[in-house]
Amino acid sequence: MFFKKYDKLVASLFAFLTFIFFILAITNRDFLDWAFARHHNQLSWFIRPIFLIPFCYFAYKRSWSGISITIFSLFTSMFWFPEPEMVSKQVELFLDYEVEYLTSEWGLSKILLTLLVPISFLLLGLGFWKRNLWIGLSVIVMMALGKMMWSVTSAGESGKSIMIPAVVGLLLCVAFIYWGFKKLEKKKESIGK
Repeated sequence: MFFKKYDKLVASLFAFLTFIFFILAITNRDFLDWAFARHHNQLSWFIRPIFLIPFCYFAYKRSWSGISITIFSLFTSMFWFPEPEMVSKQVELFLDYEVEYLTSEWGLSKILLTLLVPISFLLLGLGFWKRNLWIGLSVIVMMALGKMMWSVTSAGESGKSIMIPAVVGLLLCVAFIYWGFKKLEKKKESIGK
């Protein structure tokens, strides 16, 4: 009830916190190093795609606060896990590349490329807001393929280190979202009868 009543207020608060987190990450090297030390734990790589499931659910339910809290959780999940004791060389090289990407100069082409992330989330949210399963799933597949392609073309061999978490995350998301969508639609139909 609270989230329904204060939906846009809670959404604005978590959108602001997500923005602050992003600015902090690209402007404060100590914070970025602390966060990425924990992001070396590949559990965070496997959990991150799973956040697309609640994101799609909240878009389907048209809950701004649910969407915003999910995005905040997705971004912060990179440092939920402890620093791993051992890290493969490929993972280390790939994350070094990501840190370099975030901390190097932000020109127009980099800004436009980075804007693909929020645009993808906007399209994903619209797909499920409009309750169109096929548009939503198409966007999820494009997001996963885009991340994998960017990783390999930008970071080279080390970019392949995200392939297993990305594919596992994609398959889980598609399966659970498809199942959940069908279940929600069936429930909606039974209520409408």
